[in-house]
Amino acid sequence: ILTSNKTFSQWGEVLGDGIIATAILDRLLHHSRVFSIDGPSFRMKNKAAK
Repeated sequence: ILTSNKTFSQWGEVLGDGIIATAILDRLLHHSRVFSIDGPSFRMKNKAAK
């Protein structure tokens, strides 16, 4: 299981090389299922209340 708060298009910036990021994502996503969860962060819920 991998989690990230970055979109696939931002991985090149994170890894410093867009070609390497594309190759890594290609291999990771080949037989994967991607779940995109949108909405407010559960962890940030209590911080906003303070």
